[in-house]
Amino acid sequence: MKSTYLFASGLALASLAAAEPVHEMTVDTGESNGHISRHIYGHFAEHLGRGIYDGFWKKDANGDYIIRDDVVAAMKEIGVPNLRWPGGCFADYYFWEHGIGPKEERPTVVNNLWGGVTEDNSVGTHEFLALCEELEAEPIVVGNVGSGTVEDMANWWQYINHPGESPMANLRRENGREEPWDVHYWGVGNESWGCGGHMRPEYYADLYRRFSTFLHGYKNVRPFRIATGPAEADYNWTEVVMERAGDRIDGLDLHVYTIDGSWSTHKGQAVNFDESGWYRLMKRAMWMDELITNHTAIMDAHDPEKRVWLIVGEWGTWHEQEEGSVPGFLYQQNTLRDALTASVTLDIFHQHLDRVKMANIAQTINVLQAMILTDGERMLRTPTYHVFDLYKPHREATALPFELDRGQYEFAGNTLPAISATVSKNDEGRIHVSLTNIDPHQARSVELSFDGMKGMSVKSARILTADEMNARNTFDAPDALVPVEFDGAKVSNGKLVVSLPAKSLVTIAID
Repeated sequence: MKSTYLFASGLALASLAAAEPVHEMTVDTGESNGHISRHIYGHFAEHLGRGIYDGFWKKDANGDYIIRDDVVAAMKEIGVPNLRWPGGCFADYYFWEHGIGPKEERPTVVNNLWGGVTEDNSVGTHEFLALCEELEAEPIVVGNVGSGTVEDMANWWQYINHPGESPMANLRRENGREEPWDVHYWGVGNESWGCGGHMRPEYYADLYRRFSTFLHGYKNVRPFRIATGPAEADYNWTEVVMERAGDRIDGLDLHVYTIDGSWSTHKGQAVNFDESGWYRLMKRAMWMDELITNHTAIMDAHDPEKRVWLIVGEWGTWHEQEEGSVPGFLYQQNTLRDALTASVTLDIFHQHLDRVKMANIAQTINVLQAMILTDGERMLRTPTYHVFDLYKPHREATALPFELDRGQYEFAGNTLPAISATVSKNDEGRIHVSLTNIDPHQARSVELSFDGMKGMSVKSARILTADEMNARNTFDAPDALVPVEFDGAKVSNGKLVVSLPAKSLVTIAID
């Protein structure tokens, strides 16, 4: 049974005068909307800006790059189910052989895509997979189709995964790693319609079939092959690639960014925006539902058993980078507005669990909608980081179907659904409810009824909200916007009544 949203009529809302609008929500605790895979909460680390160098890694006293313990500790608090690397666009320029062996012998590379900087390949295969082991994350390696060869990719796969005697496995041992890493998730190119080669879908589908042929399974390691998926609403790409190569695809990689503006002119500011910028970004975030619905319909026609995952491999807000930051580094601040677009997007993923099994927010550190920002030895957790924290209880839980009167957020004669939600039940039977109110002005009361549940009590509740739409954390005030205890959820007459403030996200645990 799918969760459904019921929209309140304008007349009904108008009759409530200045009081908080009341929104009814009914949850069916005896049914399931699907399993919420932890992999939906995946992350992305590209060789871009300060995501790798001065992000996950920093220089020690000897000038060598070492993993930042504070960043790893912070990320482990919210859990990192998977980490995608080395790109992004950089993946189709990356030659893995340059990033192995003694660091002093590794060739340098100019990152012409992102800032034109020269890096020395200090972070390569061994370093990235060591990071994944520290994070307890499953790696997603994206191979080079755009400028590489079938042999390059097949050798890299063998280097990482072959357990016995082979040229590449022996080279791995020479470089200090005896056992294979057993990496399953493997991207066959990235954005092949754009920076990965500007290919037609027909051409890419044939290349995909060829490249994927040479990813051989070793013992218990079977490649989970991820094909380049569409950009946003390019439904023809999905149709052609699924028709021509769907039988060899395990995951199709959709990329969707949330911008306030246009790609060709101006993508909007991260901090300096008014309510029109708030509204436009929320509308853009909600577009994800339409995109997933339409791509899923195409995939269903070719794969009715839903074997192939729809992976939203890059998603998040993309603003104009911060003034004074290095051009091409895509460094941006992160506000309450970004946080609520994230919660709305996660709710949409949860409505499509039959297809959406994995997603990767872009990106983890210092790039785009980051979890963490760093400045030398200082670091801060962004509002989006705290959304992932508030949604932790939903991971690996059962999504419960519900009906919700979402109401309307009105701006300049236009409307959007005001309330977004996720409800889940974990293995212990505890139910968690997350509610987002995107209306920046109007508080709303949500009355939840739980069919099939006798009696209830609120065990805990936390809220993320602020007075200002552009509230954010800074290095001088890193905890200006953090979740706090919430006392606006009460049980009354057999219902859970939540007084949901304007521009807020709450997560409530009930038994």
